Amino acid sequence: MHRGWSGPGRGPGRGQGRGGWQQADLPPAEDAAGWLHGRLPDGWFTGAPEVRVDREEILIVGELPALDEEFTDDDAGRANRAAAVAGRIARFREQTRDERIDIALQAQHRYRRKVAWGARLGEVEELFTTLSVPVMTRLRQPERIVLDTLVDAGVARSRSDALAWAVKLVGEHADDWLTELRTAMSKVDELRGQGPTS
Repeated sequence: MHRGWSGPGRGPGRGQGRGGWQQADLPPAEDAAGWLHGRLPDGWFTGAPEVRVDREEILIVGELPALDEEFTDDDAGRANRAAAVAGRIARFREQTRDERIDIALQAQHRYRRKVAWGARLGEVEELFTTLSVPVMTRLRQPERIVLDTLVDAGVARSRSDALAWAVKLVGEHADDWLTELRTAMSKVDELRGQGPTS
């Protein structure tokens, strides 16, 4: 599980958490995966769902039971399999809607973050109603030129879209490094919480 942003601030005037005063009273969510493991109905997923947490959102993605049907290894078979997977995910989404809403409301009350859902079946993952959060930043001309190049080339529709694309690309290609960074931040949080001993 990705860690939430909790822990003491790093400078004067900053509250709890790396987000500054805006995140000062945001409760920690390190136990969200455990709480959800106990709260989710048996049989929804083949195992414990993946739980991803950040400052704004808790995303719960579970693996659905595999399809029983056999599909031929040709274009028609692959198309039928893709349709069956899409149908199975749609069925899960519809049949569990009311209970997912109830669980999400409980989790939102407990962790003060929005809750989103997803389902995975084999290689296919579909996310349901996830948040899109605006993030403000200031860029100098060289960075703006990069974004404008992506827009002019048709890779992105706008600077905002180009920035989201660039962040996604970095995340895909730097996953190991980001994991090490999160682990290191976790250790820093622990040490900061202990404080100096007398």
